[in-house]
Amino acid sequence: MKNIAYITLLSIFIIGCANENKKGTIAEAEDKIIPIAESDKQLNITILLDLSDRIEPSKYPTKPEHFERDIEVVNFLTDLFKSEMKNKGAFNAKGKMKVIFNPRPKDDEINKIASELSVDLSTKISKEKKAIFDNLKSKFTDNLERIYSKTIKTKSYPGSDIWRFFKNDVVDFAITDDANYRNILVVLTDGYLYHQDSQDNIDNRSAYLLPQNVKSNGFRNNNWKEKFEKGDFGYISTRQDLNNLEILVLEISPEPSAKDDEDVIKAYLNKWFKEMNVSKFELYNSDLPEYTKTRIEKFINNG
Repeated sequence: MKNIAYITLLSIFIIGCANENKKGTIAEAEDKIIPIAESDKQLNITILLDLSDRIEPSKYPTKPEHFERDIEVVNFLTDLFKSEMKNKGAFNAKGKMKVIFNPRPKDDEINKIASELSVDLSTKISKEKKAIFDNLKSKFTDNLERIYSKTIKTKSYPGSDIWRFFKNDVVDFAITDDANYRNILVVLTDGYLYHQDSQDNIDNRSAYLLPQNVKSNGFRNNNWKEKFEKGDFGYISTRQDLNNLEILVLEISPEPSAKDDEDVIKAYLNKWFKEMNVSKFELYNSDLPEYTKTRIEKFINNG
């Protein structure tokens, strides 16, 4: 009997130790965060459009027109979004994509159209995702054509307050804290930032940059870089917490008579994004759609 009792107690002790070791292993596994591969993440794409007179054909004529290039960019992005949906499958596809304006246009019709330029697969069932997949490109293209057509026809250009968007809204509109997503902001602009509501100045920092500023600051000569750095020129810093955001700026278009302004425009944006701790960004000038498409694919697919 003593031997049986001894064996029983020994068995309980061994099992208890094994359970404790198992619990320890589980706890260690739970504490260890395994990072998600970029290729496995869902896309969270936000497209910020600049509805300024940069799209006015009579003022800035080009072939294709600037508004046509904007629409082509959005077309490329919808193609990539659909490709992601296909690769992940209807059940697993939970990507997000939207077009926004800042500030919102005052035209009620344009606002209504713009409100339809948004898709969130995380809230949809498989059947709804199929309908989105089939109609996504035409929906975005048709609605953007309506927005640009009316804006150009009425010559009512609300502009884009890009500086204030980064100051107040970028976190709410373009970033999700869910680690399963890649937050990607695509900005379509000629690169000259200006809005009547954002004319702030602090020493050599500002909330805007216009062609006349490039000229008056003496940046149209060979030693402009030295003056730019020594004088601490640039945009007024707005935040330092955008380490979970990727930014792709497209359609930078300096004045035809001042092509070198492109370098100054990029210097301002480069300095600003680095100060905001943006994880990854690229700045590209306006180009033929096929070259822009290659740049977009490289940015998105290389993570």
